[in-house]
Amino acid sequence: MYLMGMPLWAWIVFYVLVLLMLVADLKMFGRKGQHEVNVKEALQMTAVWISVSLVFCAGIYLFYPVEPHEKAMEFLAGYLIEKSLSMDNLFVFLMLFSFFGIERKYQHEVLFWGIFGALVLRSIFIFAGAAMVEQFEWVLGLFGLFLLYTGGKMFMHDDNEQTDPSQNIIVRWFRKVYPVTDTMHGDRFFIIESGKRMATPLFVALLFIETTDVAFAVDSIPAVFSVSRDPFIVLTSNIFAILGLRALYFALAAIAKYFTYLKYGLGVILIFVGIKMLLAMNEYINAFGSLLGFKLNMPHIEVPTPVSLAVIFGVLVLSMLLSVVLTRQKIKLG
Repeated sequence: MYLMGMPLWAWIVFYVLVLLMLVADLKMFGRKGQHEVNVKEALQMTAVWISVSLVFCAGIYLFYPVEPHEKAMEFLAGYLIEKSLSMDNLFVFLMLFSFFGIERKYQHEVLFWGIFGALVLRSIFIFAGAAMVEQFEWVLGLFGLFLLYTGGKMFMHDDNEQTDPSQNIIVRWFRKVYPVTDTMHGDRFFIIESGKRMATPLFVALLFIETTDVAFAVDSIPAVFSVSRDPFIVLTSNIFAILGLRALYFALAAIAKYFTYLKYGLGVILIFVGIKMLLAMNEYINAFGSLLGFKLNMPHIEVPTPVSLAVIFGVLVLSMLLSVVLTRQKIKLG
């Protein structure tokens, strides 16, 4: 039995592997606020997650039934795109935990369940997106235009503009339908107070993370479709990048001030993959131009996956290096 072009057993094995890794991650980081995750632990776990992802990529290279070398390159490109965009999400998490006053030792609990929910949501979105692309290929052109728009927004974003989590539409709705206490109660999501069951700020923070992940997915999933249309590659690269997000958060939280210019690199990456996607949509663009009375004759241009991988990796590294150098200079100048 096949699902999205891959044997059903391959999907089952992958999801079982993911669940086992989540359990291992939770055990290694500790549970229920037993300790505060330090930078050393986070860096070690980040290295483990990256290593596991590379081993999986090697498995694709060795055993994938169709074009294994190309599929491995697509996996790496998709993984880099999702990982780089996930790094931008970490700054939102920093703001969120500060807003709700959540201590560092309780943050890993929220992130664990937030990532678990993200895995479920991303799986649904990717399966739906793959089915849509298979039926209506022109949707990829819309994805490309949207990526150009979101990439441009990265350059216009105001760093001084603060997001108020309490104004999130889902959070506001939840507060109306369910009682919420304003006091933290350790690592508990719900408490019984005066005979009434109430949610804590910890659960509200989790709810905010889940709803914002939907917005993040709108950017990242179309971006991964720009380097691969294989649902298995898109899904696995996306999920492996998310699995390491919790460790990456604690690794970068202490040095977040050095990555203030990362958003410009992400903007360049989104614009690049958006253009790449549109270049391969020449038939639909030419047809649309004909409807408007224009003869475009746009050629079909496929950007090779190794080139995409090199550009994405190069832009990401360069933007991080520039962030560190410029931030250090700014600190020295006072």
